[in-house]
Amino acid sequence: MNWISPWKAAALLVCAAVALGLPPDASTPAQAAPPKAAAPPIDSLTDEVVYHIFMRSFRDSNGDGQGDLNGVTESIPYLRSLGVTAVLLTPLYPSRVYHNYFATDFTGIDPEYGTMDDFRHLVAELHKAGIKIYLDMEFQYLAEGHPWWTAALADRNSPFADHLLWRDRAAGMAEDGPFNLREIRHFGRDTHGVTTVDLKAPSVRAYFDRYLLDWVDPNRDGRFDDGVDGFRLDHMMDDLDSRGLLTNLFVEFWKPLFDTLRATNPRLTFIAEQADWSDYGESYLTRADTSAIFAFPVEKALRGFDATALATALDQTARITPPGKHQLLFAENHDVSRIASDPQISPEKLRTAAALVFLLKGTPILYYGQELGMRGAGDAGYETDEKDIPMREAFKWSATDAGPNQALWYRRVGERYWDQRYARDHDGVSVEEQDPKADSLLNRYRKLAALRRSHAALRGGTQLVQAVKGSLLVIERSGGGERFAIVA
Repeated sequence: MNWISPWKAAALLVCAAVALGLPPDASTPAQAAPPKAAAPPIDSLTDEVVYHIFMRSFRDSNGDGQGDLNGVTESIPYLRSLGVTAVLLTPLYPSRVYHNYFATDFTGIDPEYGTMDDFRHLVAELHKAGIKIYLDMEFQYLAEGHPWWTAALADRNSPFADHLLWRDRAAGMAEDGPFNLREIRHFGRDTHGVTTVDLKAPSVRAYFDRYLLDWVDPNRDGRFDDGVDGFRLDHMMDDLDSRGLLTNLFVEFWKPLFDTLRATNPRLTFIAEQADWSDYGESYLTRADTSAIFAFPVEKALRGFDATALATALDQTARITPPGKHQLLFAENHDVSRIASDPQISPEKLRTAAALVFLLKGTPILYYGQELGMRGAGDAGYETDEKDIPMREAFKWSATDAGPNQALWYRRVGERYWDQRYARDHDGVSVEEQDPKADSLLNRYRKLAALRRSHAALRGGTQLVQAVKGSLLVIERSGGGERFAIVA
């Protein structure tokens, strides 16, 4: 194999001082032109770059302040310029909360996001561009107003009553929802109940077999160009909420569900979010047979810029990941503070984190706005789900709030959250401001995506921790006749 020196391959040198300091190439435009012809969707997570979109906050196409499906469709050229090969959308089903994680109906699309026709158009355009689509799902719980709960409360003998867990069925007292919650107080000042679905009820399993297949193959014609390519399963657990009420779910619910869907489309991807973020996730990949999990221990060590902890996390992650299974590498998501708001963060650290997400072994997943350095930190002082809006602010297409496509759905002038928001006009954190600058963080992400795409050793191959000395970490990546040293 050819040894590619880190001194010759300057793009792979990640030092505390220069943080992947590629000198700007004056001959290269700031925004790399997308390829002329789109490749077909990539089969393996090995080759993918995933972009995680918080739907309500990404792009508003019709001026109502709500991110929507047509906004994502309009953004496909931008996604391609980032080297994105798959998008992950937060839940689309109707809900009474802004994040849509607790459904009031599993069927259909939240009207503020658009229509099913809009969704079908988005899927077609993404696939035409060579981009896969994954949907986020959390159907372990449902909210007050869901047809199942409404029917069950009206008649305890209704078949829908069998779909729910009950604390006292005769009295109409449903079981708690997640985190021992019985009700949720929403940013919209709406308070409503939440409860748990009985995942072990045969009628429930049969329902979700059909339900997910509707997203995969809508017209049951055996062609999948009009359907989704996989799912993210939120808050997935073997013993749901550790209550001892729904146990052994990996084997009795999740794996049979995956098997049924894979029998229809073997290329489907199932991504599990471990409920316990300290869990490396081995049982998810083996017992539940998910395709991939999130590399939470790597994320924690990476954001701590701790070379020893990162080396340990990488070794343990490699040890528990079976062949053919995948780990998603990330620096932030919708549930954690933005890395740009971490204490003692610097532009160099932001570039280092970006480089490691792209160059270490795993599948990079970028949270919308990460490539701009968007800021936001959770605030436990809020009494409602406002506390998480800082990590879910509107994607900054424009330098000002008055610019087009800004999804400022939380705009309430004079209220606490709006007054304390992170994004500000002309703060340098927008596509408009960073796109023309060759040395911007946005264009650093584009270069990293192109670098990874150009080298098999960085997409797949092997990984070996060569040295850890103080704050210095040296990683070797090999494959496809190439050998790289990554020095962080």
